[in-house]
Amino acid sequence: MILEFLLDYGLFLAKVVTFVVAVIALIVGVKIIGGKGNGAKGELQITDLSEKHKDTVAQLEEHLHDEAFLKARHKSEAKAQKEQDKQDAKQAKKAAKSGELQDNRKPHLFVLDFNGSIDAKEVSSLREEVTAILSVAKEGDEVLVRLESGGGMVHGYGLASSQLDRLKAANIPLTIAVDKVAASGGYMMACVANKIVSAPFAIVGSIGVIAQIPNFNKLLKKNDIEFEQMTAGEYKRTLTMFGENTDKARDKFKLELEETHVLFKDFIRDHRPELDLEKVATGEHWFGSQALDLGLVDEIKTSDDLIVEATKEKAVLALHYVRKKKLSDKISGTAAKTADSVLLKLVSRGQRPIV
Repeated sequence: MILEFLLDYGLFLAKVVTFVVAVIALIVGVKIIGGKGNGAKGELQITDLSEKHKDTVAQLEEHLHDEAFLKARHKSEAKAQKEQDKQDAKQAKKAAKSGELQDNRKPHLFVLDFNGSIDAKEVSSLREEVTAILSVAKEGDEVLVRLESGGGMVHGYGLASSQLDRLKAANIPLTIAVDKVAASGGYMMACVANKIVSAPFAIVGSIGVIAQIPNFNKLLKKNDIEFEQMTAGEYKRTLTMFGENTDKARDKFKLELEETHVLFKDFIRDHRPELDLEKVATGEHWFGSQALDLGLVDEIKTSDDLIVEATKEKAVLALHYVRKKKLSDKISGTAAKTADSVLLKLVSRGQRPIV
């Protein structure tokens, strides 16, 4: 019976290994093929939210007013626009005579969206969007980021925060709007802003660090399966999924979590010095109205309110950098992404702190 079991188990294991190797080879091959000839990495998509809002209002008003009223108002607006165009033309002509370059463009509000995943891979698009804004921004321009994230890997969200810090370094006013959630790494990003706005029931806070990893050592021992791991460097690996973890390894890992938490708190203290960190850096989260009382946010409002208000004085543009899909992405599809996500959670979560 034991011999039969071992033969069946060995055959099953061989099939699994063969399948995994075949899948990996296929993905690697597709990536190599897909990597060739990819000149353009992506493009910046721009949506005029001012015009979109204007069209929505106009469409609704067609059902609210009679035709005579609409014609009269259109005539009045056309006359006012004509006068404005004349004044702009005179100013431009005057500037041309004096050799000055006249720039009459309205101040802009640039709107970005960041829906963060565990590894904050969306930062690759964010950096392109921020670079684009820095290339054209003028005095009076502002940036609004609609942020939604429950946090993730420290290095990913650290980089995302640094991208937002580029805007502040250029003295461009930055507002973060939290409609649903900005927790842990999400709040790390939010605290960089000049102003944080939250919906009443949005989840905010969770200033803490976590890491978790399964351990199958007892199961392996029960089935007489040995696991060997060799490292160079005392702390190259602390906790492991398959080996026997020691108290020394646990203490070291806990120390690393505490050190990361200290860095996290120092980062928030630098950007929001008025916060009582002893009270809010406990790993807890709060709803928006509670977060306002604690000083985690500055105002209770939705991103929609901010955008509608801005259309009265500014031109509002939504920017979204879209990366072109490689051939490898199209072929591997959802299965590869799912496998990658599972491996990311099993491996990275165990050895890298999550904020």
